[in-house]
Amino acid sequence: MSADNWRPDALLPLRNLCNSVKCSRDRVRDGESNESSGSFSLSNFWEIMNEAVKSVSQEATKLSVMFSKPPLPSEEGCVKIAESVQKSVLTLTTVYFWLPKSQGISLRKTVRDATTGVLDGLAQLLEVVLSSPGESLSQEQLMSTGGVWAACDRFNQLPRDNRGAVLGVLASCVGLVKDASEEMEQALSEAQDPFREVLDDEEDEEDEGARGDRDTDWTESDRQLIARCQGLMKASGASLRKLSTAVRNNGTPDREENVSQLDDLADAARDVSPWCVSWRVS
Repeated sequence: MSADNWRPDALLPLRNLCNSVKCSRDRVRDGESNESSGSFSLSNFWEIMNEAVKSVSQEATKLSVMFSKPPLPSEEGCVKIAESVQKSVLTLTTVYFWLPKSQGISLRKTVRDATTGVLDGLAQLLEVVLSSPGESLSQEQLMSTGGVWAACDRFNQLPRDNRGAVLGVLASCVGLVKDASEEMEQALSEAQDPFREVLDDEEDEEDEGARGDRDTDWTESDRQLIARCQGLMKASGASLRKLSTAVRNNGTPDREENVSQLDDLADAARDVSPWCVSWRVS
């Protein structure tokens, strides 16, 4: 369709689709799974989920190509692509809600975050298309399309069971402890003024001479306290690594009781993280 014959209401199906995708994203983020009383096959779930993700990626590509260069698609073409994308979104969200909590809270959170990432990327692509219909492929549209592909590709790296999901949580916690420990050592290695950059920023809004009223050097008491904190950091890191090894070698998510115990371990590991984060931002 030429730009001269273009009608603004031709984009209405895409606007409705964009709103629908956002609603689906919010529903996935906040909704509960449909608990099933029967048996559940994780292998079947992943097979169907991978096909659903592939379909969303393909539909996003079709959408982007349709609006990558003139002429603009017809009103009928807009309706068809909106229906096709909506169908793929409905399939993706439906499959996600098949995954019950009994398969693991950690696993379900991992899949939930990946699913919302796909839907969020698709919503951003639709917003870009709606903001400049009829124009040649822009860098923003290209990046948005790539964002959907990247979010879909992420599913290839997701853990396939709750043990894998919990190991991911533990690895993240180990990383936080390691980073906080390294920053602590770096701060201790500074002979004077460990918070120089912070205070320099503050002094831009204060009178000259205020710096002289502050004691910003490490005192012996400070160093002794930090040394104890370093000991706690090292002990926490060692414990988390041992826990990761135990989960990797002995964690068997074959029964609901075992799955629940794995989630408890993930929760315990997360309790270490807030303290590490508080040090890093202090």
